[in-house]
Amino acid sequence: MQYQKTSEFLGGRHELGQNFLDDPALIAAIQRLVRDETRGPIIELGAGDGALTGPLSRLNRPVTALEIDPRRVRRLQRHFGDSVDVRQADVLRHRFPDAPHTVVGNVPFHLTTAIIRKLLSERGWSSAVLIVQWEVARRRAGVGGASMLTAAWWPWYDFSLVRRIPASAFRPVPSVDAGLLLMHRRAVPLVDERQLYQAFVKQVFQAPGRGLEEMIGRTGRVRRAELREWVRWSRIPARALPKDLAAEDWARLWELVRG
Repeated sequence: MQYQKTSEFLGGRHELGQNFLDDPALIAAIQRLVRDETRGPIIELGAGDGALTGPLSRLNRPVTALEIDPRRVRRLQRHFGDSVDVRQADVLRHRFPDAPHTVVGNVPFHLTTAIIRKLLSERGWSSAVLIVQWEVARRRAGVGGASMLTAAWWPWYDFSLVRRIPASAFRPVPSVDAGLLLMHRRAVPLVDERQLYQAFVKQVFQAPGRGLEEMIGRTGRVRRAELREWVRWSRIPARALPKDLAAEDWARLWELVRG
């Protein structure tokens, strides 16, 4: 079923902070990415006017579209009928299924971090394809330096930056570009003890110091001699900071801490 935008769907104020996709080539690229890189039922976050909902429904996989605006929910339900399960829901309060599924969403920029935190704490989804603010996408994927949030969850998830999306691809046009972020749950986590590991990552990021070795040493979790040997063996640059470590570096560092 081909989705056609009409004046009925274009109405309404921009009160919910979402910028709607308005680039057919980009929408087709996202559909292909979901088709090729993910499996299982699809849950769409913030369906809006259905720009992604239609292409996702043509992948011959069950689609559940979540939308908070009751007006848009009714319009989407009338348009898609039984082909899509359209539900009025607040993504931040929605209970996601435990069974494996894929999450797809054009995320409101002001809710990006909150929604990503929500997803990372969920157990069921196996892959997520998210449109988020450009700088957030870069930081989550570790491009130019990883954030504390990324480092804290890297042992359980793989983050990759697919492409940059110009602001002109949206209506209304936002003040910044977006990024297409792909997240996969690791089949085998790099670390077992989540809470202890995440507390250690926070300690390292917040520790005072002029470089990674000094900052790790300030946590008191690793003996200095062992730490120097780990830094040398791992070929960590002298002026490196916590943001410069990769997922595997953090996993090996945690082995040192637990060892």
